[in-house]
Amino acid sequence: MSGTSEGTGSAADSIRSATTERHQAVPVMPSAPTRTESELRDYRAAFNAAHLAMAVVDRSGHVVAANAALAGLLGTEPHALVEQAAADLVDLGAEARTWQAYQEVLRGRQARLRCTRRLKHPDGHSLWTEVTLGPVPGTRDVLLSVADISDRRDLQARLRHLQMHDPVTRLPNRALFFERLSAALEASSYEQGGTGRIGLCYLDLDGFKAVNDTLGHRVGDRLLTAVAARLTQCADQSGYGRTGGHLVARLGGDEFALLVEDSTGTEQLADLAQSVLAAVQEPFDLAGQRLSVSASIGVVERAAAGTSATGLMQAADTTLYWAKADGKARWTLFDPERNAHRMTRQALTSTLRPAVERGEFELEYQPLVDLESGAVRGVEALVRWNHPQFGMLTPNRFIGIAEEDGSIVQLGRWVLRTACRQARRWQIEQPSDSPVFVSVNVAVRQVWDSDLVGDVAEILAETGLAPQLLQLELTESAVMGSAGRPLQALQALSDMGVRIAIDDFGTGYSNLAYLSRLPVSVLKLDGSFVRGFRYEEGTHPNPADETIVEALVQLAHRLGLTVTAECVETAGQAARLRRVGCDTGQGWLYSRAVAPELIAEMIGTRPGA
Repeated sequence: MSGTSEGTGSAADSIRSATTERHQAVPVMPSAPTRTESELRDYRAAFNAAHLAMAVVDRSGHVVAANAALAGLLGTEPHALVEQAAADLVDLGAEARTWQAYQEVLRGRQARLRCTRRLKHPDGHSLWTEVTLGPVPGTRDVLLSVADISDRRDLQARLRHLQMHDPVTRLPNRALFFERLSAALEASSYEQGGTGRIGLCYLDLDGFKAVNDTLGHRVGDRLLTAVAARLTQCADQSGYGRTGGHLVARLGGDEFALLVEDSTGTEQLADLAQSVLAAVQEPFDLAGQRLSVSASIGVVERAAAGTSATGLMQAADTTLYWAKADGKARWTLFDPERNAHRMTRQALTSTLRPAVERGEFELEYQPLVDLESGAVRGVEALVRWNHPQFGMLTPNRFIGIAEEDGSIVQLGRWVLRTACRQARRWQIEQPSDSPVFVSVNVAVRQVWDSDLVGDVAEILAETGLAPQLLQLELTESAVMGSAGRPLQALQALSDMGVRIAIDDFGTGYSNLAYLSRLPVSVLKLDGSFVRGFRYEEGTHPNPADETIVEALVQLAHRLGLTVTAECVETAGQAARLRRVGCDTGQGWLYSRAVAPELIAEMIGTRPGA
């Protein structure tokens, strides 16, 4: 197009020659080549017959001459355009930047201007045009050319629609969704009015893969299309957005999103999520195939200021995961506190393994007291994580993570070695007192993923601690289900002289028949039994609790086992446990878990007495 514009300079000269009486103030530049009358007529004819709409504009911005193509484009005659302001004809004053550039072209300070303009034809229809302005060589005039690009724009719009919409459901796709979301989060979008808030319902169909696998992808696509129609209907019925409704998009697979601009609060999003949930749960009739599905929805609503598209989607994805984990077929609202816990868990997961090498763990010990004499018979080693960011963490914050990622093997080995070394140190430093045993918790994964028997033998030899002074605690569910390698390991440890204890007894399988076949030395009664022994003001304990504990103690003694009661908090509880024959107690009545030097002071005394 630029070549066409620059090639019409001579035609403009001929037109000026034909109108010299009206334009004496605009002389031909001395450098202009001399044209014969024949050449001028040819140029004039070419200008008028050109298919490209053109006009010659003087430095004041008025049309000197226009061809028939421009007149036809604007729905008028060529002579009617003469002396009209060119800027008004093609709407160059609509934008300050374009207007300024146009003025610079007229003054000769800028060589060319090209812009896109939407013009309105007198008959009412609109057309998209590309407007170009450039100097006419050898003159002080400017050539204006206008190209109709409506067909090109329509094609681009159709291609963009195909690019930005899902071919199955015809909904906006992920690309268009994020484009709209990013625009909604720009400051200019919400600073000019509205609520300044944004909401999102992130939806996933429950069990959609099974539909594809059993009924085929064709039925699956029909289901997605039907779901899209219901989501669109829900959005239309509740549309509060400034665009007349919410944006419903398919993000991929069986994932959909409903974007709510200018949301009015969590109540609005909750109502929308509930309506979507109910709509999806209504049975679908797909060409005679009746299907019932459900959905899980993550709901996020917050102020648009300070929110990023990535942050909003992360929150929605996390909340959708919660909805799935909580049982599916439900909607769940984003909870910052729950999310903070999740982020903390992720941070702990990523730093747990190197934390052992950095020496961030330490052990505290809680005494196990003989209920008859009140003397300390042993201690339970309890690991603590002195995290540089989160402070001192108790085992319930990280042991589950360690079991999941396998770092429990490395951590458990460190705990075992440290506890055995400390027990031996107490024995050496206080030779006149009866040595106390140390009880260490062991996870089942330590038995499966490491040579626990070899580790124990090595550590006992290294520290010089007698096997009888080491007790290993496993949960009831782990011990009762032991078979194969775990059972062989427990038997080998028992044969070595190590005591095996079942922790939290009474909360798991409680398969008493296993007790006679397992190499167990100690039962540790779960604290829930002991709590029932406690007298509250104005109330009396349940006699059934004492009956159950007494029966368990008698059974254990007949099997040659000793019994430790956990969570002993009052002297009354201790007295009742002593009366039913329980051997040792552990709990705050005697001491919380404390540093090893405080345990040294308790050895040979009666804590809590």
